Amino acid sequence: MITFRPMRSNEFPGYLDYFVPDYATEISTNYGLSSAAALAQAKREISEDLPDGADTPGQMLLCVIDDERGDDDAIGYLWYRPDKEPRSAFICDFHILVAHQGNGYGKLALSALEVILSDAGFEQIRLRVAADNERAHHVYKVGGFRATGINMSKRIGKV
Repeated sequence: MITFRPMRSNEFPGYLDYFVPDYATEISTNYGLSSAAALAQAKREISEDLPDGADTPGQMLLCVIDDERGDDDAIGYLWYRPDKEPRSAFICDFHILVAHQGNGYGKLALSALEVILSDAGFEQIRLRVAADNERAHHVYKVGGFRATGINMSKRIGKV
């Protein structure tokens, strides 16, 4: 069974070790920035979005746990922002650690999140996924998500 627990403050640096380079790669790929510029932007955005780390008010940073393992070590991470009105939650980041991918944990975690949010009165889960992230597209589509739009970008000026 998949459950969640709050990310501990001492786990936040490990989360950043995964998140910042991954997000920087996405920024570089999607927006044509150099690796260095994308890394700087990723660091700047995370410090703005999570100024108090795992304890930032209004942000839910969770560890995905497989109860059947018999420990509370994270097999993944989930970061979402709950919005009481309009009773929705926006997934900022969702990641199953590489060693645990391919075991159905992503689908199970999304299903568990849906139950928790529904029980709390939420009516919608929203997210943004990179266009080239086929693994994530698959997990979200199987979980009942549908595309609601397409982000587009074009670099202009001096590149």
